[in-house]
Amino acid sequence: MVDSEPAETIALELRGIGKAYGRGANAKRAVDDVSLRVRCGEVYGFLGPNGAGKSTTIRMALSLIRPTAGEALIFGRHPTEKGALARVGSLVDGGTFYGFLSGRDNLRVLARTQGGDGARIDEVLERVELDRDAKRKVKGYSTGMKQRLGVAAALLDNPDLVILDEPANGLDAAGIQDMRALIRGLAAEGKAVFLSSHLLHEVEQICDRVAVVHKGKLLREATVGELLDVGDALRIEAEPGDAALAALGGRWPAQRTETGLTVQASRADTPEIVRQLAAANVDIFAIGPDGHSLEDIFLTMTRDSDA
Repeated sequence: MVDSEPAETIALELRGIGKAYGRGANAKRAVDDVSLRVRCGEVYGFLGPNGAGKSTTIRMALSLIRPTAGEALIFGRHPTEKGALARVGSLVDGGTFYGFLSGRDNLRVLARTQGGDGARIDEVLERVELDRDAKRKVKGYSTGMKQRLGVAAALLDNPDLVILDEPANGLDAAGIQDMRALIRGLAAEGKAVFLSSHLLHEVEQICDRVAVVHKGKLLREATVGELLDVGDALRIEAEPGDAALAALGGRWPAQRTETGLTVQASRADTPEIVRQLAAANVDIFAIGPDGHSLEDIFLTMTRDSDA
């Protein structure tokens, strides 16, 4: 981590934070020595399977539970300091609402408890696309609608740091896409978004940087691009395969796969490879990067950590 980085750009910092339950040899470490920084203007993915310690880490960052090691800082301040959490909006465990009240009235109650006037209620309801259902009682909401209401509650006080624990839970495909656009919009406004999720595809689509956690430990922190960068290779679907191998093998190492060829070459080599194959009367049906998905990488990392 770069110590000279301006403090105001760091919305959330965890310094060797940990949580153990029990004492001595029987102590169970739910979170073990996790350090990371979340900056303004980025979506930071906190990625791990259920039980990895994600929610425990979030609760420590929000001072809902006390760490047994390390510390959390919100814009350079301890979350226990008076006013330190005023710039934070969060959704943890889907939020808690009064079922007998409407969505709008739940937000009114929340605004009053936070000392606000509720001036942004209509704005946040529209932003999460609940404005048409704002008068309905929450007990009639679907899981996805309650999740949207939770995000609206997190945005109610116009926070600079937004912490979302599994925000896509209960959403259908269209709802997930809307949530993705909403979160990217928050980052575009300069807010920091700390997003906990086990949905690898969504993390790959939405996040700038990712921390991979498993059994309470931080396995790796990197940009999504760095995680997916596994070297220069192209995937080619071409026939006849033997002729394609013969045309490329002398210059670019290539091997057959179930769906075609994997060629050790960079994207910049693509035009010349196409010309070589065409000259050899090889039909090309598809060519592109032989990339790994975040799911592939995540499974490899967690499998290796268990070994």
